[in-house]
Amino acid sequence: MNRQIVHIDLDSFFVSVERLINPKLIGKPVLVGGTGDRGVVASCSYEARGFGIHSAMLMKTARLLCPEAIVVRGDSGQYSKYSDIVTEIIGEEVPLYEKTSIDEFYIDLTGMDRFFGCYKLATELRKRVTRETNLPISFALSANKTVSKVGTGEAKPNGQKEIPFGTEKNFLAPLSIRKIPMVGEKTYHLLRGMGITWIRTLQEMPIELLKQVLGDNGTAIWKKANGIDHSQVIPYSERKSISTERTFDKDTIDVKALKGVLIGMTEKLAYQLRSENKLTACITVKIRYSDFNTYTTQARISYSSLDHVLIEKVMSLFEKLYQKRMLIRLIGIRFSHLVQGGHQYSLFEETAEKIMLCQAMDKIRHRYGKNAINRAEGVGYRSHDMNPFNGIKSKV
Repeated sequence: MNRQIVHIDLDSFFVSVERLINPKLIGKPVLVGGTGDRGVVASCSYEARGFGIHSAMLMKTARLLCPEAIVVRGDSGQYSKYSDIVTEIIGEEVPLYEKTSIDEFYIDLTGMDRFFGCYKLATELRKRVTRETNLPISFALSANKTVSKVGTGEAKPNGQKEIPFGTEKNFLAPLSIRKIPMVGEKTYHLLRGMGITWIRTLQEMPIELLKQVLGDNGTAIWKKANGIDHSQVIPYSERKSISTERTFDKDTIDVKALKGVLIGMTEKLAYQLRSENKLTACITVKIRYSDFNTYTTQARISYSSLDHVLIEKVMSLFEKLYQKRMLIRLIGIRFSHLVQGGHQYSLFEETAEKIMLCQAMDKIRHRYGKNAINRAEGVGYRSHDMNPFNGIKSKV
């Protein structure tokens, strides 16, 4: 049985939500992101893209390209609300779906054609989302995730497309190599340096040559270029929280050491969030004193997964909670109200330098291990019973 995989993407999602809130933005170049010159573009309208603007561009550069663009800081709460509405609609309509980000979904409709017709079902789903949310949405239907994702890009804005089984290679062949998932800037320029511009050229190349140049990624890219992708749609489930706590062998009142442990724990959890492409909107700090009385306090924040944002709030909550000046037996941290979304929300307020710092540290961790690099204040207290890198727990 041929697989039937739908890829759905909410077009310029942040901008589209802002236009629902303020219809005066319709038809105008709109930038959503950090409003200062050192901020970053999180999303931009199609009108702004016509000036060469794209997401992750410095806001200062974007403003130079399009001085008349309207800049909006963004409202992560509203984006999460509309994402939840779309997720609920999809969950009611289809048997199996995967939510890969706040505005992107894969749906497995294999076998449904005998009842309704997969393309017709996807069309009706798109109509319902548009009717109930007024958001523009695009989709493509094909035999696998890769071709459907590329197809959605070709269907935009606010369109739909079907790539029938057996036509995957012909569909992909005339497209730019930029269209292939996994081909980032570095890989693109490397391939362009080899004289490769179109996917057709990749299709005709020996797989061994690409593997020699790009390693294992070469094999994966060759398969995608040829429309081969056996990856499954992973059933959607939302983890509700992640947490960590540390019970000390000796009760302590060393505030400096306690803060160092909290920083190390926060870094650990923040890295876990980013690794899973998640963000948190609620932070809880827990203290258990030597008399076994336990206290907690929490605060809501704008969605984030960046170390310095989370550390600052954890420290603030600890200062607020630690009033008794008694020996402490246990401290803990929990991040909850988790959503998919990577660094997108953080772009509303953070500078490019801080985002790049987190990305650079994560690259080191991915390569050398999660404890390869940490802030000095988070590892400065090195006694065995205060090791900040023990006791990580995750809760669903």
